[in-house]
Amino acid sequence: MKQLIDKAEVLIEALPYIQRFYDKTIVIKYGGSAMLDEEFQNSFAVDVVLLKYVGLRPVLVHGGGPQIEATLARLGKKSKFADGLRVTDDETMEVVEMVLGGKVNRAIVSMIQRGGGRAIGLTGSDGDMIRVTQRLVDDCDLGRVGRVVSVDPAPIRAVTDAGFIPVIAPIGVDSEGITHNVNADEAAGAVAAALEAEKLILLTDVEGIRDSRGELITQLSIEEVRKHIEEGAIREGMIPKVECCIEALERGVQNTHIIDGRVLHAVLLEMFTDGGVGTLLTH
Repeated sequence: MKQLIDKAEVLIEALPYIQRFYDKTIVIKYGGSAMLDEEFQNSFAVDVVLLKYVGLRPVLVHGGGPQIEATLARLGKKSKFADGLRVTDDETMEVVEMVLGGKVNRAIVSMIQRGGGRAIGLTGSDGDMIRVTQRLVDDCDLGRVGRVVSVDPAPIRAVTDAGFIPVIAPIGVDSEGITHNVNADEAAGAVAAALEAEKLILLTDVEGIRDSRGELITQLSIEEVRKHIEEGAIREGMIPKVECCIEALERGVQNTHIIDGRVLHAVLLEMFTDGGVGTLLTH
C-alpha cells in the first residue's frame, strides 16, 4: 500500500507543474550520452511522449557529433576543429547532412514512435526555417559552418498544431540556399526564442553548473551566471552552453535548464518535481 501512496504523492507533486505548463512549448536539445545508450534513449522517448500526452508542446533539436565523427572515420577523413566547432568543407557537409538529416533524425523519430508518440523529422533547411550566415572564429574560415540569424517558426508550429512532435536537425541555409552545419545548442536556443517557448532544456553529460567548490548550483540568474564566468567557476565547454541559455532568456524564453542526460527520466524530473536534476537559469 505504501508504494501505491508514494506513486500518488509523485503525481500530486507533478500536478501544479502540469497545470502551469499546459499548452506551453518546451524546446529540448537532445545530445550527449542520452543519444548513445539504449536505456537512456528509451527513457528520453518516454519523457517526451508523456510531455505531449499531458498537454505540453515538446520540440526536439538534436545533435550528432559522435555519429558524424564515426562516419568520417569510416571514410578515412580526419576532422578538424576550431574553438570547438567542426571545420566543414563540402565533403564533410555531405556527411553532416546524411548523418544528421538522415540517419540520426530518422532514428529519433522512430524511437519516439516506438514509445507511443507521433513525430515528424525536419531539418533547419526545410522551408528555409533556420537562416544562417557563415561563422568565422578569429577570422578563421570554418567552411560551411553557420551562425543563426533567424528562425521561421511557421513550419514547426504547423507540425505541433497537427499533433506531432517536431524533431529538428541543426542544418541551416544561407541567403543563396547553401546548407551549413549549425551548433545544436545554438540552433535549439534560436528555435526556442522564435517559438516564444516556456522552457529551453539542454541535455548534457554533466550534472549541471557547479560553483568554485564543486557544489551543484540548482538555480542561477543571468547576473549570477556572468559573475561565475568572470570568477572562472564556469569555464571551457560550459561557457557556450550558458551563453546560449542567456541569449534565449534575453529573447523571451521564460526559463532555461542545463540537465544531466545520464539520469533516467531527467526531463520529467526537472520539469515536474520540486528539486529537479540540474541547473535552472532564469531572469
